[in-house]
Amino acid sequence: MQIGVNVPNFAPGTDPDVLRRWAQTVEGLGFDLLMVSDHIAVTPDVAEKYPAPFYEPFTTLSWLAGVTQRVRLGTTVLIVPYRHPLLTARMAANLNRLSAGRLVLGVGVGWARQEFEALGVPFRRRGALTDEYLHTMRDAWRNTDDYDTAAIPIWVGGNSEAGMRRAVLLGDAWHPLRVNTGWLADAAGRLKATADELGRPVPALTPRIKLRETREAITAPDRLAGVGTIEQIISDIDQMRLLGAETVVLDPFNDDLTEIRQPERAWRTLAAVAAYHRSQEDR
Repeated sequence: MQIGVNVPNFAPGTDPDVLRRWAQTVEGLGFDLLMVSDHIAVTPDVAEKYPAPFYEPFTTLSWLAGVTQRVRLGTTVLIVPYRHPLLTARMAANLNRLSAGRLVLGVGVGWARQEFEALGVPFRRRGALTDEYLHTMRDAWRNTDDYDTAAIPIWVGGNSEAGMRRAVLLGDAWHPLRVNTGWLADAAGRLKATADELGRPVPALTPRIKLRETREAITAPDRLAGVGTIEQIISDIDQMRLLGAETVVLDPFNDDLTEIRQPERAWRTLAAVAAYHRSQEDR
């Protein structure tokens, strides 16, 4: 199982130097994947959670490709209806080529109604547009010689049944976000049942979980995976491994904007996770 990290690419305190340090820390610790988020118009509903500056993902990942060598680069998640599908297909293919085949394209339908309005995209059609655009992107990659996509994996986000079905039909992996292990164990069974119903292969399981280390153990039954003592975090990752997860992405942003300016705490937790992961690989 591989482990990735969702790097904050937004909020005051984030700048090119911080993004570079994040990328080099993630790669230096031996993680397999570095991912960033997506917003274009930082409307009030977006700014409430993810205030400006917000670094656009394709631009940011292209730059980070030049300051890293090994780590894969991805989006968690790119809001598919925000961009013309041929533009997205072109940017993704170019980024994949420029990074020597390191791109992972995590995608989603979006949630920020005001941002949809600002971009002139119908909010109520976001699911249908996502399906249509993903078909168009795959057709472009398949039928246009100069895309040279080298099989860009598409991870379909969304914890709903619709997201799960979309992953089976249009994705290479299902990428649920911020879950607990009990829910994910049940969902993995439903994912297989959906794939069997549709006569399709079961997509890979690639969840994104929170990463917040606490001094005391969290005993609440609805505790999210990745929240708790380092022992609980490591246990959660092991549970994902037992469920057959191909990749687990750790998300160190915990809705506390002050931590954006002080990433060292998250780096210490990541270092502990990386050390444990290496010990497991050496067994």
